[in-house]
Amino acid sequence: MEANKRKEILNIEDLFISFNQYEKGLHRVDINVITNLSVNVMEREIVAIVGSSGSGKSLLAHAVLGLLPKNANVRGRISFRGELLTAKRIGELRGKEICLVPQSVGYLDPLMKVGIQVRHSRDDEETKKRQQQLFDDYALKEGTAELYPFELSGGMARRVLLASALMENPKLIIADEPTPGLDLPLAKKAMADFRDFADKGNGVLLITHDIELALEVADRIAVFYAGTTVEEALVSDFDREETLRHPYTKALWRAFPQHGFRSLDGVQPYVKEMPSGCPFAPRCESVEPACSGEIPLRTVAGGTVRCVRFSDNKGEHGEKGAEENEA
Repeated sequence: MEANKRKEILNIEDLFISFNQYEKGLHRVDINVITNLSVNVMEREIVAIVGSSGSGKSLLAHAVLGLLPKNANVRGRISFRGELLTAKRIGELRGKEICLVPQSVGYLDPLMKVGIQVRHSRDDEETKKRQQQLFDDYALKEGTAELYPFELSGGMARRVLLASALMENPKLIIADEPTPGLDLPLAKKAMADFRDFADKGNGVLLITHDIELALEVADRIAVFYAGTTVEEALVSDFDREETLRHPYTKALWRAFPQHGFRSLDGVQPYVKEMPSGCPFAPRCESVEPACSGEIPLRTVAGGTVRCVRFSDNKGEHGEKGAEENEA
């Protein structure tokens, strides 16, 4: 199926998330944690969200699923299959058409056996058979269904959460760090299952620190830094540093073991100390005065980037990149 004929499953436009907090008694402040964040997922597609801890990846998942705390303020537009995701609609879709593989194994009910949790309280023979097949696929030994969460190892609990998401027939899976605690063969098995799920006409939003594992199965990579999207690129763009756009993405590429394992000086800015303009500017070797101003997300050579070097749609890709963009 050609890309231009695929339907959009999830669309997030200009998402802003902030939290109300109190400082020094009754002084209330609004802390911005996500700004100008945009990403979408098409049918038959895995979009991987990568970035360091604190970049806003998990908050994005919680915003889509309506799981943010009461002190959160959300602006922007989130649509599922062409319709706006209202609070009521999220409640109707969550766990059915949109399923979450959560980062924390604390999502399992400690007072309920894991088998009935995975079966979503259904007890018919067909559902039991499906649950057992998933447990077999993830090397969960016979009898696991009768265990309580506290009786599971961390890796087993992670596999139970994967089985729970795949138990239903959703259109979209949001997988928030689904592989920590899994050995490499099982992590690859989980990624292969997501790929198979997407290839059947569905979509996966994969949130992960493991960019190398994501590159094996994803179609596109969205790079987050300090609460915003700095670049979105095809997986093939990661074959060479020269085809990547943003300095932070290039730094991630150079940190791969096969590319020298080169670390980047500095740290991601704290939300209360965010610089104006580009949040990566304090760590960027190519910083210039324009970096402190507004930096829109631009389309460049088949991807998108938020960087002043591409303000004329040329930058490091030169005239050819600009012509391709105009075309």
